[in-house]
Amino acid sequence: MTAVNNIKIALAGNPNSGKTTLFNALTGAHRKVGNYPGVTVEKLEGVVQRGDRRYHFVDLPGIYSLTAYSIDEVVTRDFIINEKPDVIVDVMDSTNLERNLYLCLQFQELRIPVVGALNMTDEAEAKGIRIDEQSLAASLGIPMVKTVGPKGMGMEVLLDRVDKIIDGKTENGVHMVNYGSEIEDKLEPLQKLIAGDAVFAERYPPRWLAVKLLEKDTAAFKQLEGHKNAARIVDAAQESALWIGKHFGRDAEIVISEQRYGYIRGATRESVKIVKQSDFSLTERIDRVIMNGLLALPIFILILWGIFQITFAVSEYPMAWLEAFFSFLSESLTNVLPDNLFRSLLVDGVIGGVGGVLSFVPQVVILFFFLSILEDVGYMARAAFATDKFLHSIGLHGQSVFPMMLGFGCSVPAIMASRTLKNPRDRILTVLLTPFMSCGAKLPVHVLLAAALFSENQANMVILIYAIGVVLALISAFILRRTVLKGDPTPFVMELPPYRAPTLRGVLWHVWEKTWFYIKKAGTIILAISIIIWVITTFPRYEASDAEREGFAATFYAENPLTDGGDEEYEEMLSQYVETVEVQLALENSFAGKLGHFIEPIFRPLGFDWKLATAGITGFAAKEVIVSTLGILYRVGAEEDEESEGLRESIASDPNMTPLVAFVFMLFVLIIPPCIAALGTMKAEIGLKWTAFQITFTTILGWSLSAIVFQIGSLLIH
Repeated sequence: MTAVNNIKIALAGNPNSGKTTLFNALTGAHRKVGNYPGVTVEKLEGVVQRGDRRYHFVDLPGIYSLTAYSIDEVVTRDFIINEKPDVIVDVMDSTNLERNLYLCLQFQELRIPVVGALNMTDEAEAKGIRIDEQSLAASLGIPMVKTVGPKGMGMEVLLDRVDKIIDGKTENGVHMVNYGSEIEDKLEPLQKLIAGDAVFAERYPPRWLAVKLLEKDTAAFKQLEGHKNAARIVDAAQESALWIGKHFGRDAEIVISEQRYGYIRGATRESVKIVKQSDFSLTERIDRVIMNGLLALPIFILILWGIFQITFAVSEYPMAWLEAFFSFLSESLTNVLPDNLFRSLLVDGVIGGVGGVLSFVPQVVILFFFLSILEDVGYMARAAFATDKFLHSIGLHGQSVFPMMLGFGCSVPAIMASRTLKNPRDRILTVLLTPFMSCGAKLPVHVLLAAALFSENQANMVILIYAIGVVLALISAFILRRTVLKGDPTPFVMELPPYRAPTLRGVLWHVWEKTWFYIKKAGTIILAISIIIWVITTFPRYEASDAEREGFAATFYAENPLTDGGDEEYEEMLSQYVETVEVQLALENSFAGKLGHFIEPIFRPLGFDWKLATAGITGFAAKEVIVSTLGILYRVGAEEDEESEGLRESIASDPNMTPLVAFVFMLFVLIIPPCIAALGTMKAEIGLKWTAFQITFTTILGWSLSAIVFQIGSLLIH
């Protein structure tokens, strides 16, 4: 055990028990996000200082049992066994106490002190469930505290119980499940054999491991490899499990599970009372409509469509304000600073690049806000069930909808969310397809081009691109499931949590985390790449000679003859024309221009000029960089004044950028491989081979489909 003033607490429990909400209530803003060693599973850690004591909380992935199958379950079990926290706070859903206590009893067998947090007690009481926590604690030998995470209720009492355990003032774990004389007779000799290796027994509690061996837990047998009498223990465990199976007529793991539930029912008989029970709850009434066989899928699609419509409508003004701010900032710096490379770097490189990305923050915030509400209210699980039948028909698992929905926010956590899928083929397929969902980084690209070329229908155009991504994912799933990932998806079994009113604090916290990640990328990765792009678009320096300027003027005179003598407006037009041509030549003679012209033939079948070709290539690093690149390519070197055009207007006025080209470019950005961060996460989750496959597959598909659409579109237009 660690020092009494520095306490390590594992926060564990079933999924949908309100564990993370409780974690937020305990730790507030004093938390950090990281990964568990060796895996990409995200972990939350937070610190609470109370008096001279420092409580270090680790929020573990939600699990139902310590018999581990998915990565989430393995992480939780291994953390508790290997890290040996001082206390486990088991967060339980008070409205479904018996099922939650099943995991609590397994924690108790690990001989690590446990405090039970009877969470959601307000919901339980609303359903007429009355829990006597003192009686329950006495029955199980585990301190029990009533909590309501969103309201912060019970947090101080919870920490008081932890203190009493640390100070030795509470006997914890004095009771254990009695599995009945027949099973106990088999457990006792196994325990003694395991305890025969003192070093091994210090790491793995003998009773817990003996129970796991009778349950035929493969991980338990693997852990035995470090025991000096491993072979003897394995033989004894297999013989005992076989005897139990014959004696009871059921597998040993089923018998043990029944005994646990019998023990739980005995403990809750006196401590839990149902004083009233609604025949038909609000959740059931809503689900009659939301989960209707005919309406579920259309409602799901309608909800997503509504979210995007509201996102575009509400974000229009704050986006315009941000664009005006960055335009004002550029103009002010242009007027204040001397005309030199530093001003160009600041105005064209930093503001032109990063400012373009930050202008889309309002849309990102609003989209994340609605997705967070869907998650907190309990609709995400319904979305999985609503799409399960259809997804199964094409070879996808119903639970794949969770990562895919998260993919609309960011591919990195979406790919990580696939770890909840137990079947490796289901998991690989989900990871491969998740990047087809347009993430928050692709959104600015789609919005920029839709606003520039489809101003009357920009929301519908972006929704169309999102829909195309979903359709491509489904078609790809159908093909991959019948070729490189053959096999039937596993059945989808999952509980539907009750509907809960989302808390403003919880929703805002989710929005802040995801938005901050977006802003942080703009201030780091996007800034660095924007500066690099500015360098390669600025150097080598080009300045037209007097003879060349005269040639530009002659071209202007030939194309725009003046018939009525001198004209100040005409001279101004001439000056602007010469300047525009010079800027264009400077771009084309820069490193970026030469690179763009070099790769342009590859992208010509897609209708892309050298500017779009260059932006498309930079998008392989991070999709937001495409906006930065276009911002620099369309504005670098141009003098900012009161009549200077915004990026959308500059793109719209480009004769090479037609609605067809804009749509094809949006399609290309949608399909090509995700950003470097997402690919790194993908490699950690499914390995290098499948990551390389994803890169190859989406690159070929992105180029081919974009070329087909452009060529057919060109034929139809002409």
